[in-house]
Amino acid sequence: METITQFVSNASDFLWNVILIILLCGTGIFFTFRLKFIQVRKFKDGLKIVFGNMKLKGDKSQHGEMTPFQSVATAIAAQVGTGNLTGAATALIGGGPGAIFWMWVSAFFGMATIYGEAVLAQKFKTVKDGEVTGGPVYYIRQAFKGRFGKILAACFAVFIILALGFMGNMVQSNSISAAFTEVFQARNIHVEPVLFGVILAVITGFIFLGGVGRLSSVVEKLVPIMAGIYIVGSVALILMHITAVPEAFRMIIVGAFQPKAVLGAGAGIAVREAIRYGVARGLFSNEAGMGSTPHAHARAKAKNPHEQGLAAMISVFIDTFIILNLTVFSILTTGVLSSGKEGTALTQSAFCTSFSGFGDIFVAICLFFFAFSTILGWHFFGQVNVQYLFGRKMTKIYSLIVVLFVIVGSALKVDLVWSLSDFFNGLMVIPNALALLALSGTVVLICKTYDKKDSKKS
Repeated sequence: METITQFVSNASDFLWNVILIILLCGTGIFFTFRLKFIQVRKFKDGLKIVFGNMKLKGDKSQHGEMTPFQSVATAIAAQVGTGNLTGAATALIGGGPGAIFWMWVSAFFGMATIYGEAVLAQKFKTVKDGEVTGGPVYYIRQAFKGRFGKILAACFAVFIILALGFMGNMVQSNSISAAFTEVFQARNIHVEPVLFGVILAVITGFIFLGGVGRLSSVVEKLVPIMAGIYIVGSVALILMHITAVPEAFRMIIVGAFQPKAVLGAGAGIAVREAIRYGVARGLFSNEAGMGSTPHAHARAKAKNPHEQGLAAMISVFIDTFIILNLTVFSILTTGVLSSGKEGTALTQSAFCTSFSGFGDIFVAICLFFFAFSTILGWHFFGQVNVQYLFGRKMTKIYSLIVVLFVIVGSALKVDLVWSLSDFFNGLMVIPNALALLALSGTVVLICKTYDKKDSKKS
């Protein structure tokens, strides 16, 4: 097992240390300038679109479509998962506090990237088997005609099924089992981690059987509630350590360029590691440029592609600049970074400093709902691509395999699970980013068209 873990880790490092950092950040910077900093100019409009359509019981749409809020809730359900609690902690351990700065940078530019993804998903959505569908496989085929486009789209479909449907959902179940195992161990109670995987598999399997309708109905209720509970608890913890906030900011800014100045002369973390972990964990958290959330945005019954793009930007903001930052500052202000804990246990340790006897339970419960919602979203994203490759008849078999991976993931070592997820996440970025760049002119034209209409209205 150690040999496999090392091999996967090396392959993942090869992808992430240079190729994907340049491709992801480069794409985000490119779109930011071509769209004239749309994430700043249209931020207020994006908020109005998302929260102006917020309902805990959305309107029913035809052909499997979602309301704009349901599509954003589904996207956030996929984005707000273990990356916000466990991923933030692993980024701090692997890349030091400076990794968070690079998370912020990649998320800022990623808001422009995800605008492009959502616009193209809406522009090239189609009706298949009686349902509205869309996503990167459809706009990849538009970007690259002929055999090359077909092969690239098929590669993306395979990568996302492996990355999210299988490997990614193992990460989610692994983090849930680790969180609850930590709770029971702290109370000298032994429970096999796989038990939590079985319970999770039963619940998710029930929702999988209900299709897109049941999925959208669950996430539109679950996402606002779960986010609200975690925000209240995190803000309370940070306020208890409010005097440590300036030092936390200093550690992040200085650590981004001089990790040793924050962690000490003996630290083995270089600036490259801070960037690598920041971008990789940031992607795992907000998914901008990865090609996952366009599947939800394609289903939205939006007024136009531009508005859905603006809504998509807000999902990245909520994920990274609000929820993920709450975890980061909870860890840094409580001083548990040097405790020797890793992953979920580090986040739980932070909450236990002020909420002794309950902090670890609070994190475990929040993580359950975060990871649970992500499993639902990622299963759906993979399902769209299974249907694209093999037709609807294979989706039930795919759902069964996902359920099995949820169970297996709960019992694996965390290092192997994260390395596998990083590797396949990296692979799916490449065809998606190539298509985004090839179709950038289409995105810019749509943006300009609706910018002119907005200026006439004002």
